[in-house]
Amino acid sequence: MKKAWIRYCACFALLGSLLLALLVWNITAGSVDFTPGEILSTLLNPESGIIWGIRLPRVLAAAILGGGLSVSGFLLQTFFANPIAGPFVLGISSGAKLTVSLVMIFLLSRGVTVGSMGLIAAAFAGSMLSMGFILLLSRRVKQMSMLVISGVMTGYICSAVTDFLVTFADDSNIVNLRNWSLGSFSGTSWDNVKIMSWVIFASLALAFLMSKPIGAYQMGEVYAQNMGVNIKRFRVELILLSSVLSACVTAFAGPISFVGIAAPHLIKGLFHTAKPLVIIPACFLGGAVFCLFCDLIARTAFAPTDMNISSVTAIFGAPVVIYLMASQRSRRMKEGT
Repeated sequence: MKKAWIRYCACFALLGSLLLALLVWNITAGSVDFTPGEILSTLLNPESGIIWGIRLPRVLAAAILGGGLSVSGFLLQTFFANPIAGPFVLGISSGAKLTVSLVMIFLLSRGVTVGSMGLIAAAFAGSMLSMGFILLLSRRVKQMSMLVISGVMTGYICSAVTDFLVTFADDSNIVNLRNWSLGSFSGTSWDNVKIMSWVIFASLALAFLMSKPIGAYQMGEVYAQNMGVNIKRFRVELILLSSVLSACVTAFAGPISFVGIAAPHLIKGLFHTAKPLVIIPACFLGGAVFCLFCDLIARTAFAPTDMNISSVTAIFGAPVVIYLMASQRSRRMKEGT
């Protein structure tokens, strides 16, 4: 037990160091380079400029939203007892993207702007619709691979409808939704950072408070019931939390692929445990590090042109998913022989 906690402390220290290093690196690197001294002086004397007005809000958004997306993926994997479950793969992010696009198109075409909370509400509604469809399918489809394929197809349908709406929109502002729909942390304001912080950290705190029932649920529904967990209420709470987290990410940054799958598994492999008390905060740090690293590449690889964040996260996240599917298949084959 002592060795395990020493490992946990070392891993948290590693993630904290990586997070700090990437925060500094993301602020300094770009089309205009800054020295650490210039950054420090800017932070001590905040004023409008590249660092305070553009880079710092984007960096904080990448860390906060990346962490929230990772925790959402962990909750979904626990709910479905499925290592491939995640907001993007199950089509939940695409459902949120569709409803946000519909709301923005409807309001912008009438000259009405929509606030951050309105976007989050719209994204939450889309997430819940997609989640409800997946839950209905899960009752009929028992094979994990078929459930994942159904989620992917749902995501493709929602994305196709969104692209159709955006393509034929007349307003130039609506057409710019295409960049958002591909995923990006650019254009984040301090007001956005404040709102996403409230939503993500409140959801994170609630998820952390549910660590004990989540740990019991990981052992099976029967075990959780014997431990006094109200399964129906617990499942609803888990769905709501994961949907709020993924909806907040989609509302501010668009759908971001593979972070919700890759980051939790990388963290569990690093810590050698799946204990929610440890993994939930670790997933937040791991998702923040993952998204900061990917956003750094997205901003600097072809500077001054920004790549879509989903393109970069897919490059690093998709191999993790392929490895999980391959290892799961080999495990089944061994169990069958």
